[in-house]
Amino acid sequence: MRRVALMVLLSIATAAAADKDKARFAPGPASSYKGFQTLDKITIAAVPFLTEEQTHQAFDKVNPNKYGVLPVLVILENGTGKAVRLDLKAEFVDAGGRHLEATPAADVARLNGVTKAPKIGSGSPLPLPHREHRGPLNVWEIEGRAFAAKLLPPGDSVYGFFYFQTEHQPGARVYLTGLKDAATGQDFFYFEVPLEMQ
Repeated sequence: MRRVALMVLLSIATAAAADKDKARFAPGPASSYKGFQTLDKITIAAVPFLTEEQTHQAFDKVNPNKYGVLPVLVILENGTGKAVRLDLKAEFVDAGGRHLEATPAADVARLNGVTKAPKIGSGSPLPLPHREHRGPLNVWEIEGRAFAAKLLPPGDSVYGFFYFQTEHQPGARVYLTGLKDAATGQDFFYFEVPLEMQ
């Protein structure tokens, strides 16, 4: 009996490890991508994920582009020798210079979902809650792979996605602000990284 229970536990652990490996996503160094920039010993890459192959790597079966959302992977590498605080703000800048703020990942997950107003019952004094139905972008990868780092230690790198409700355009770039020296609070210069197709 114990042997069977041990074998069942081992098979469950193996299946969980296989699922974990399937969900693993690890981009290369920032400088390995076409669109990267180095200022003050900080290297940043901005990579638009456009093709089915690219989006499959990060989002499995969901391609956000099909729903009007451009996912942009941002990779930061810290060569300053100091910790960098990240209050990162990202904007998409088109070829004409127009700026578009990133859409929060939680809002992206709700896009294309249908929210129905509650039916008002006969005489109930309690308000009825709204029910949100799952939209096609309501998958763990959208929020789970969003850029969330708040601190970048010296010699380290971090990455995550920003989401823009637009299509990729030639000559577009990502404008990033909110990088500060963690010890002094002094701002680093802003970054304007070209969105190069890979």
